[in-house]
Amino acid sequence: MSEPLVPVFDLGGVFIDWDPMYLFRKLFATEEEAQWFQDQICTKDWNLEFDAGEIYAEGVAKLITRFPRYWREIQAYDTRWPETIGGLIEGTIAIHDELVAAETPTFAITNFSWEKWTSMLPHWSFLEKFDGVVVSGLEGMVKPDPRLFRLFCDRYGLAPESCVMIDDNEANVVSARSIGMEAIHFTTPDALRKALIGYGLPLKG
Repeated sequence: MSEPLVPVFDLGGVFIDWDPMYLFRKLFATEEEAQWFQDQICTKDWNLEFDAGEIYAEGVAKLITRFPRYWREIQAYDTRWPETIGGLIEGTIAIHDELVAAETPTFAITNFSWEKWTSMLPHWSFLEKFDGVVVSGLEGMVKPDPRLFRLFCDRYGLAPESCVMIDDNEANVVSARSIGMEAIHFTTPDALRKALIGYGLPLKG
């Protein structure tokens, strides 16, 4: 019988309910203003610069020079960053704990600022249970860049065909498959559990 696949998890949207709108709704009086701020000022593309390694203090300062009247709200993106977290996705944490208890190696590849990732280590105990993590902010590239998946496989000595990537972003799933990984598009913990059992991983049905 062949070895079961090695599960490789995304973090945001899989373990962590992350959405900057949780913070922006506190900073503005209406949903429309909060949405405008995300669409025009603190955009998703801007956030990706931190995921690619930009230092928060520097990225914030640069954006404030472009939109000085919003300095308070832009600064809050750094100083109140934990308020972009809605909570943890407990069903995924339970799956991970089962895999760890069964001595299945687990890994993560995450688009994440290295500063914020290290800052959450004391708060998210599941992070230290991984056998290794690739953090985009330390590598200077972000998913869905296939080089990030190849770097992961090289670093941990794993063949792509021996891994299954779990990600809530369809583009990342497609990219992982393009280098030979199996991949699951994450929707819910229950669906993930069924899919991983289908791949032969030691989980309760």
